[in-house]
Amino acid sequence: MGDFNQAVLNGLPDAFTMAELRASIDRTSKQLPEGEQETTKAIARQTLMLASSNYEVQFKAESALSERVLFPVTPSQSNGIEDARFVLFHEDDGTRTYYATYTAYDGKMILPQFLETSDFLRFKFITLNGPAVENKGMALFPRRIKGRYAMLGRQDAENIYVMFSDHLHFWQTMQLILEPRFPWEFIQLGNCGSPIETEAGWLVISHGVGPMRKYCIGAFLLDRDDPTKVIGRLPEPLIKPNATERDGYVPNVVYSCGSLVHGGRLIIPYGISDYATTFATLPLDQVLAAME
Repeated sequence: MGDFNQAVLNGLPDAFTMAELRASIDRTSKQLPEGEQETTKAIARQTLMLASSNYEVQFKAESALSERVLFPVTPSQSNGIEDARFVLFHEDDGTRTYYATYTAYDGKMILPQFLETSDFLRFKFITLNGPAVENKGMALFPRRIKGRYAMLGRQDAENIYVMFSDHLHFWQTMQLILEPRFPWEFIQLGNCGSPIETEAGWLVISHGVGPMRKYCIGAFLLDRDDPTKVIGRLPEPLIKPNATERDGYVPNVVYSCGSLVHGGRLIIPYGISDYATTFATLPLDQVLAAME
């Protein structure tokens, strides 16, 4: 398998299209003895599947930001690119890169994926690997913690976990940090975007699912030096669907994929029942003071 793929890559430039990859696979297969051509078909399919989920999109520099739309283009994305959680990541050497975790959906199965860009012109789509990234709802911390990358996840579709890794694209283990406690989150907990660093700790905007599949937005606080430690959480939601927000394509839901702190205020953009978007603002110190 390694020899075949190496021969395929040898016939390609450093950057190539899917059409060029298919052509190189076809050329390489035809050069093999007739008995080996059949056995390499499965390898070729796996190579194409992997390549289709790991690719780049380049926009023209003169294009307006509003024109740079990332459309589903691979089989794993055929029913959507969902819930992208963007974060500006600060490396130890001062480098800044925008990363996002998102869910690729083909109508039956989900695939956790990764986006990378430094200028919002060139985007890299990358597959996340490892047993700790087999579910949706991943959210990367905006910097390394004690030299390692850190990310939140919801591996069992109910609780919140934290994981650490030396490589952005490979995640092997996770640790449970938060379980449902209050009625409005009894069904499921999840994050609403990457943690926000404050003097008090890592502020995580969360979502909770309660009776009648009602989605609310809450928050909890993690220790800055050891994010496996929960040092506070809100007993009541920050935002819950009101009378004008309950009806829509997906009813009874308020949901966010990222927030920020500006001028001492917490700003939360959120979706309303999958039919509209709005945002809420409130003083950060009031949110922290309400933590238990």
